Amino acid sequence: MGRRSRGRRLQQQQRPEDAEDGAEGGGKRGEAGWEGGYPEIVKENKLFEHYYQELKIVPEGEWGQFMDALREPLPATLRITGYKRYPEELAWHTNLSRKILRKSPQLEKFHQFLVSETESGNISRQEAVSMIPPLLLNVRPHHKILDMCAAPGSKTTQLIEMLHADMNVPFPEGFVIANDVDNKRCYLLVHQAKRLSSPCIMVVNHDASSIPRLQIDVDGRKEILFYDRILCDVPCSGDGTMRKNIDVWKKWTTLNSLQLHGLQLRIATRGAEQLAEGGRMVYSTCSLNPIEDEAVIASLLEKSEGALELADVSDELPGLKWMPGITQWKVMTKDGQWFTDWDTVPHSRHTQIRPTMFPPKDPEKLQAMHLERCLRILPHHQNTGGFFVAVLVKKSSMPWNKRQPKLQGKSAETRESTQLSPAGPAEGKPADPSKLESPSFTGTGDTEIAHAAEDLENNGNKKDGVCGPPPSKKMKLFGFKEDPFVFIPEDDPLFPPIEKFYALAPSFPRMNLLTRTTEGKKRQLYMVSKELRNVLLNNSEKMKVINTGIKVWCRNNSGEEFDCAFRLAQEGIYTLYPFINSRIITVSMEDVKILLTQENPFFRKLSSETYSQAKDLAKGSVVLKYEPDSANPDALQCPIVLCGWRGKASIRTFVPKNERLHYLRMMGLEVLGEKKKEGVILTNESAASTGQPESEVPEEQRAGEPNSPDAEEANSPDVTAACDPAGVHPPR
Repeated sequence: MGRRSRGRRLQQQQRPEDAEDGAEGGGKRGEAGWEGGYPEIVKENKLFEHYYQELKIVPEGEWGQFMDALREPLPATLRITGYKRYPEELAWHTNLSRKILRKSPQLEKFHQFLVSETESGNISRQEAVSMIPPLLLNVRPHHKILDMCAAPGSKTTQLIEMLHADMNVPFPEGFVIANDVDNKRCYLLVHQAKRLSSPCIMVVNHDASSIPRLQIDVDGRKEILFYDRILCDVPCSGDGTMRKNIDVWKKWTTLNSLQLHGLQLRIATRGAEQLAEGGRMVYSTCSLNPIEDEAVIASLLEKSEGALELADVSDELPGLKWMPGITQWKVMTKDGQWFTDWDTVPHSRHTQIRPTMFPPKDPEKLQAMHLERCLRILPHHQNTGGFFVAVLVKKSSMPWNKRQPKLQGKSAETRESTQLSPAGPAEGKPADPSKLESPSFTGTGDTEIAHAAEDLENNGNKKDGVCGPPPSKKMKLFGFKEDPFVFIPEDDPLFPPIEKFYALAPSFPRMNLLTRTTEGKKRQLYMVSKELRNVLLNNSEKMKVINTGIKVWCRNNSGEEFDCAFRLAQEGIYTLYPFINSRIITVSMEDVKILLTQENPFFRKLSSETYSQAKDLAKGSVVLKYEPDSANPDALQCPIVLCGWRGKASIRTFVPKNERLHYLRMMGLEVLGEKKKEGVILTNESAASTGQPESEVPEEQRAGEPNSPDAEEANSPDVTAACDPAGVHPPR
C-alpha cells in the first residue's frame, strides 16, 4: 500500500496545474480546492439513476437539477446553542464546503473559531437537514425523551437544549436517554453531550431493536416507564448523504436497503411500544429510498391497528421545502429485477425480499394511512442533503400490549415527576441478514414485565445506592467495562464539610450526588437530576450505562489541609451556583480579562472591590461572578460564573481553554497566542500594552505560591494551565 500511495502522489505532482478531474461535474482541482489532493471519485451510478427515475421521487423536469446538486459538495452549516426555533438566526448556512473551511489559508482564523466554539459547546457543526427531526418532536422541559440511535450526537444536543429552555431552572423535570449500539460511538456521544453540561442526560449502550423496558419507583410501587418523545433516527443506506460521503457513489446498491428494512422496522416498532399515549415519535433516515422510508411507516401503521397515526406537520416548519411521501413504489433487486407486489416474488428471494417492503394492496387502508404526510427533502430544493422524516402520534396502546399508563396532562410546573422513560437503543451498522427476520416484538404484557422486574429487584443481590453494569457485561468483550454509579448516602461524612464550606441552601438535592467508585477516596462528585437518579436505582440490572451526570466537585491534592477537601468544577458550576451562598466574589469585566489571560494574578492586579471581598476568605475554592451593568451598554451584557481558587496572595481560575477563549471573544478581545511557560494568554489588548516587567514577579511565584494548593495543582496531572481537567481523563 505504501508503494501505491507514493506512486499516486508522484502522478498527482506530475499533472499539469490546469488538468481537470476525471469526474464529470468535479470541477478543476486548482480552482475548487475542496478535493484535498486525492483522485476524484467518479460521481456516476447508472443503477442509482435508473432506480430513482423509475420510482419518480423527483418532480418531473427536475431530474437534471437533482443530479447536479448531488455532485456538488455539501455546504457547511452550524447551529448556535440556543432554545428558540430555527432559522431565527440560530442556524447558519454557508456556501463553502467543509474541505474549503479546513484547507483555505484565508479562512484559517474562522476555522479555528469554529473548532474552539464547538468544543466549548456554544455552536454545533451540524448538517441542515439533521436539525429537522428534533424540531418536529416539539419538546418541552418536562418531557422524558428517548434517542434510540443517538451517535454521533448532534440531534441529542438539540434535545438537551430544548429541555433547558428556561435557563433559570437547573434541573428540568424531563431528561434525555441517548442510546447507541456501538460501544465506541457511545463515547463520541458522551463527548458531544458533555459540551452542554446537563444533569439530565444519560448515555446507554443497547441494541435499539431490543432496548429494555425501564421502570421507576412511584410512591413505593414499580411502574413501567413510557417516553413522551422518541427520536428514531435509524441506521440507513445513506444515499441522501452522497454530497459529503463520496464513497456512496460507487458503493450504492438496492441490497443495502433490502438488508436494513427489517432492522429499521424492528427499531421503529420497539420505539412505538415504549411511547406514551399522546406522545410523539419522529422516524427519520438520510436515505431517499421508499423501502427504508414509506415501507417501514406503512408496515408499522398496519401492525399498530390504529394505535399510531401520521401527524400533519406541514405548517410546523415554515420555509422548509419538502415533497410529500409517495403511496406507490416497487422493489428492485441488486441486479435490476423489479417486483410490484409480494405475490410475484419467487420463493428463492423470500429471505431477501419481505412482504412489508410493498405498499398495502387495500386502497382504503392505504388512503387512511396518509403517507403523503411524510416529508422527503431533496438536495436541489434548498442546497441540502437528502432526508426523510415522518411524525407519528400514539393514540392508544399497541395491540400486543395489555395496558399502558396515559401521558400526564399536567404542566411542567405542577406535574409530579411520576413518569420516567426507558433507556434507548442506538444506531448500528447494516445488520447481519440472519438477524433481520427475528421477531419484532414479544407478546409479553406490561403487567408481567413489571412483576418480573420487581422480582429481580427484590432478589437481594443489589447494594443500596450502587448502580453497576449488568452481571452479563462483566467481561470486557464489547469495549471498556464501566465503573459503577454510587450515590452518596445521607449519612456519608464526606458531605457536611462541603455543605458548610459553601453554605449550600437547604434545597440542595444532596441525594442526587454520585461518585464512580465503591472503594478508596472519592476523587470526583457528579450530579444528576432526581428523575435520572430514579431510573438508575431501579434499572441497574438491565441497563448498560456509559455515562450520566455532570462533574460538580473535584478532590484537591492535600485537600485535608483546608476546611474543604473538594474544589468546584467549571463543568457543573452553572448547575451548582444557585445553591451556593458563600465564597462568592463579584468581579468586574476588567478583573475577568485578567483572570482569564493570566494564570495566577496577584491581588494587587485586581480591582479594590475584588480584593476587599477576597482578603477575608480562607484559602480554597471560590465562585467568581460577573454581573452585567445595564447602565454601561459597552460592557458585556451577559452574566459569567467561573470557578476559582483563592491562594495565599493570588486568585486563579479553573476554566477549560476553549471556554476561556469564548469569554475573551465575548469581551471583544482577539486571542493572539499563549505563553505556555508563564501560563499567559496574549490578546490584542495585552500585546498593545506594556504591562509590568516580568522580573517583578519571582519565577516560583508565577508558577504558584510555594507550599500552596496553587503550586501543587499546577503541577498535578489533574490540571493543565489552570484549566479544569475536562478531557484530561477519559469521559466518565
